[in-house]
Amino acid sequence: MSILGGMKHTTVLIVLLTGLGFQVYSQEIDYDEMLQRVDTVENPVYKPVLSVGFGSLNFMGDVQNKLRYPGIGNPAIRLNVTTFIDNQQHFAANFFFMTGTLTGGQRSYTDLAKNLNFTSNVFAIGATARYEFGHLISAEMKLRPYVSIGIEQLNFNTKGDLFDENGMRYYYWPDGSIRSIPEDGTGAAYPLHRDFVYETDLRSYERDQYGLGNYNPRSVAVPLELGVSLKVSDRVFVSLGSEFHYTFTDFIDNVASEGTQIPGNRANDGYLFTHLTLHFDMFSDPETRTVELLYADVELDPIFFDDEDGDFVLDVADHCPGTPYGVVVDTLGCPLDSDNDGVPDYLDKEPGTPEGTWVDDEGVTLEEEKLLLQLHRDEALKREDLEAYLALIEDRFRQRSVQQIPEKFAELDDDEDGYISFDELLKVIDEYFDFNVDLSLEELRQVNDFFFSQ
Repeated sequence: MSILGGMKHTTVLIVLLTGLGFQVYSQEIDYDEMLQRVDTVENPVYKPVLSVGFGSLNFMGDVQNKLRYPGIGNPAIRLNVTTFIDNQQHFAANFFFMTGTLTGGQRSYTDLAKNLNFTSNVFAIGATARYEFGHLISAEMKLRPYVSIGIEQLNFNTKGDLFDENGMRYYYWPDGSIRSIPEDGTGAAYPLHRDFVYETDLRSYERDQYGLGNYNPRSVAVPLELGVSLKVSDRVFVSLGSEFHYTFTDFIDNVASEGTQIPGNRANDGYLFTHLTLHFDMFSDPETRTVELLYADVELDPIFFDDEDGDFVLDVADHCPGTPYGVVVDTLGCPLDSDNDGVPDYLDKEPGTPEGTWVDDEGVTLEEEKLLLQLHRDEALKREDLEAYLALIEDRFRQRSVQQIPEKFAELDDDEDGYISFDELLKVIDEYFDFNVDLSLEELRQVNDFFFSQ
């Protein structure tokens, strides 16, 4: 019984510890959520989307494409600029430019006049409106169908392969061969082989044979498209579509239903553009925005980020506010003063003033008379002003002195300026009483007399 009871207690303990472990795990703190928050942009600004499409063109008209690569078509490229009309991205306007080649070729063994071929380089520029069924399909779906309709201007340049490389005209025979016909009507016709070089402008060649005249090689067309788009990322998506272009001309293949000896059907010409397009949304606002929460609740005073004088030193650290715009300043925001005369360089009319020289507000050296006028003001004299004046007097007194220092006292001139200064005299007196100088009392008196005689 005791063993069974011990097993029960052990089982209960294991269950409790397991439950506690799950509880602790479920209460783990998600630090990423504490430091960041992802917000949905309420009113994003949508910018034009750039795209490039690659596909094939298949002609649909009087001359069928049954000779070379039927159903495959010819390569074409289209460039698009798309912008959404509404914020929900249900409708979009697309502006495009497309270029490619349309071809057709057919053989007939019963009606030799219907052995036709042509090629036409086409250029189209236009606009379409696209609807992506946003009212019916969730915005979360990555694969979305769409339809579009638009209008375009089409330019075409139709040419035919009527002659071989030697300039011999092709004539089609009932047995399926291509032969020549001698111009003089004599001799035997010999076989020819098409070189598939479209050298002849059909619009201007032998108008009496085709009977179409000098028709306009431009036309208006209406493109109708059905396709699907796949969202790869927030900035990239691809689309696969098939677009039928109904034109308002019947002359692309140089065959029409009326006015020509080679009759065609009554329908206008058209062509099919099947494409794969890559779209790049590089300029629109993002759908979501990540907010860093580390300082989200800290209110910052905008004053700390002001720079009123525009010297790139914030006002809170600017020691010289109000500096004129464009003046070079130091790290404290004060204008540079190269000669340290208290007048900034941009106001200094006498740059390079020696250090300690008394100057006026424009940085110009003051003469003694002007300096005395400054010192006779009613307000209290600043200590630095007095020191500057005394230095000026000392300098002038020194300049008037022409007496040379006796050779035995030359070593007392520490700065070697040829003048015993007051500081140098005091130093000699101190060293005499400290027994650090080899001078007698009489010589000390001589030094003193020399100082006052300078």
